[in-house]
Order: sequence, then C-alpha cells, then structure tokens
Amino acid sequence: MLELVKRRTVDLLVEQFWKQGYLTLRRKYGTYLPEPSKIGEFDVDIIAKFKKNYAIGITLTNEDFSDKNLLDRINFLATRQTKFSNKRVLLFIGIPAEFFGNAKNIVDKISPEAIKNVRLFQIVDRPIISKRKDSENKKILFS
Repeated sequence: MLELVKRRTVDLLVEQFWKQGYLTLRRKYGTYLPEPSKIGEFDVDIIAKFKKNYAIGITLTNEDFSDKNLLDRINFLATRQTKFSNKRVLLFIGIPAEFFGNAKNIVDKISPEAIKNVRLFQIVDRPIISKRKDSENKKILFS
C-alpha cells in the first residue's frame, strides 16, 4: 500500500516536470524508463532534461521530515552541477500539502546559493475528471 502512495506521488511530480517543459529521462516506479542511480549517497526519484538544462526530482513524505539528514540531503542535491559544463541542476521537491509549510522552513535554512536551485511543489492527489460521464447523462436532442 505504501508503495502505491509513493508511486502516485512520483507520478504527480512527473506531471509538474511536464508542465515546466522537462522531458523525463529516468524515474522510480516507472514501466519503461530506467530507475535513477544514487546521487552521492542519496536516492532521487526523477532525472529530467529541458534543452541543455537538467533537473533532479525528489518527493518527501511524513517519514522524511523526521529524518535528521533531510537538511543535508536537500542542500547536497541543490548544489549539484553537470559534469562537464558545470551548469546548475535544479532540484524539484514534491511535498504533500499538509507538510508544505515544514518544507519551506527547512529550505530557508540551506545556503542562499542553493535556495536559487530549489523549486517546491505541492503534491495534491485530485480525482480524474472524465467528460464521458457528462455526455452520457445529457439528453439526446437529435437522433
């Protein structure tokens, strides 16, 4: 059950990447894409690319906020650069809505240079809206 929740949060974070124009290169819990390798000693959920810019995506859960290494993890991942061109790599963080304030407080504690590379997103699980049901309920005017 817990894996389904994590899979859904990663899916919602992938949607945020797509809205920003990024192409997903690697992701956890995916069917066709390979899983990302560890960056340093930390696990990441998504690696994506937009033109020549790269981004890393992680999702945070309730258990992550009780972890003492969370500040180090965010600071480390937010200061990453590409190997040859030394371009900054953005860090996208997906957070459930009830923990968004906690995440903002933690991000405010990292270095000012690293804050520029962090983008916080609320992960809100919303129902899928289908137009099919609406069209089935309407009366047919012409047959």
